[in-house]
Amino acid sequence: MSITNEIMNAITDVLYTLSLEGDVVLEHPADLTHGDFSCNVAMVLAKAAGKNPRELAEQIVDALPQHDDIERVEVAGPGFINFYLSRHFFAKTTQSISAAWGKGNSLTGTRVIVEYTDPNPFKELHIGHLVPNALGESLARLHEYAGADVRRVTFQGDVGMHVAKAIWGLQKNGFNPGDAITAQDLGRAYATGATAYEQEQGAAADIKALNKVIYERSDDTINALYDAGKATSLAYFEEAYELLGSDFDRYFFESETGVLGQAEVEKHIGTIFEESNGAVIFKGEDYGLHTRVFVNNEGLPTYEAKDIGLIIAKREWWPFDTAITVTGTEQESYFTVVAKAAELIWPETKDSIRLVPNGMLKLTEGKMSSRTGDVIPAVSFIGELVERVQARMREPTDLAVAQEVAVGAIKYAILKNSAGKDTLFDPNNSLALEGDTGPYLQYTHARACSILRKAQEQGVHQDTKHPAPDTTDIERLLYRFPGVVERAAREYEPHSVANYLAELASAFNSWYAKEQVLDGSEAQAYKLALTHATATTLKNGLWLLGIAVPEKM
Repeated sequence: MSITNEIMNAITDVLYTLSLEGDVVLEHPADLTHGDFSCNVAMVLAKAAGKNPRELAEQIVDALPQHDDIERVEVAGPGFINFYLSRHFFAKTTQSISAAWGKGNSLTGTRVIVEYTDPNPFKELHIGHLVPNALGESLARLHEYAGADVRRVTFQGDVGMHVAKAIWGLQKNGFNPGDAITAQDLGRAYATGATAYEQEQGAAADIKALNKVIYERSDDTINALYDAGKATSLAYFEEAYELLGSDFDRYFFESETGVLGQAEVEKHIGTIFEESNGAVIFKGEDYGLHTRVFVNNEGLPTYEAKDIGLIIAKREWWPFDTAITVTGTEQESYFTVVAKAAELIWPETKDSIRLVPNGMLKLTEGKMSSRTGDVIPAVSFIGELVERVQARMREPTDLAVAQEVAVGAIKYAILKNSAGKDTLFDPNNSLALEGDTGPYLQYTHARACSILRKAQEQGVHQDTKHPAPDTTDIERLLYRFPGVVERAAREYEPHSVANYLAELASAFNSWYAKEQVLDGSEAQAYKLALTHATATTLKNGLWLLGIAVPEKM
């Protein structure tokens, strides 16, 4: 049992003897000098007890049993109960930190699907996709760390008007079946088609007609261009995923889910869905939502029906307990309607389909833009940051390390914010080796690894037999890591981990500035153990954020 549960149980037992009942909640004080845990239960129950909150708090403290891991318990302010853990506890925790540090079992036996990134073939994977990619990858890893069996998937629009615009643009730009097509060719073709759709007379009608031909696969020439373009897009996405550290277990496509969803929707016309002006709709107003079209008046499935089909495909491929979808905040009301329709079709999916919204990525530097000014390709954006990293390093930097630092800077800038918040990315600040940045955390880990390498060269071994008499801020933070990870998974909020790591790195660097670890003293073995514990925690925490940890920087 964790020390957190032991303290909560002890307080609950005391409350029982006082004929009081209530939820016992422990918090970590923001100021480390105010103890390791704080509880406000006396203020919550004072009225029921007929006592002053501070008086009740003192009564609770007096009745608490002694515990080897608790140094002292104090009443503070209007009635907070503050717990200070013992030197013995912190030394024991430092000794216990190993490669598996932070892993839990709260989700053991559950099956989780995380859907994220979702770029559409025939269009650029742009910087906006970096946000759901970072958030989704981190959520997948957090759930794995909590014991869940996780599958990563992405859902891609391989049919629809954007595809028709790109295919029309390929033809307009002179491409024929059998020609080699690059990702850049597709980007230019989509721009050609999209512009023509808005500005050229007759183009919109032609592209709409082409859209139906693509969906029905009724023209061999169009099919050949389509297949070549889709293959090019998927290969390009794979290169980007490798750079970002994502490896998907399954691709789902709208071309497959549209058929499934339309059939399911039409099966429930008259009960869940209804016909209206030649279309099939879901009347969301009946449930406090809004009405949406699931099959349009041309007889084609809309995004809504395709998402119903996606749920079917996911359930058939890998029956899940929870299906997480990471997508933009602007999709929240849409997603709520689809989830309600799905719940009516399959009541057992209630509460198992969850949206985690992501915000936008905005840049402080307008010059970091595409040539057209429309979208900024993700891969070229990362490439620019890699060049900046290499220019900043005092010594020549390995390309792989520079890529890890650049990607780490982006991911940390995104994940230090709560889900759904926009990210304002400043390349100069985000690449700095000091402050609240990903490279700062990576550098702190590399610094700790450097100390450990020197110790190995000198034949110095770590142990926890002779800790310094005073507990460090590092120790007061290290033991919190498993709880931070568990909370981040439970609340779908990786920013809890990001903020914790920033605090830990700051504490370690402050301590290191005042301490010589390998000083030949009796205490150096413990200081080395503390360094190892910090390096392990940073490594595991950064892994949970999808950020690589170079051992040298």
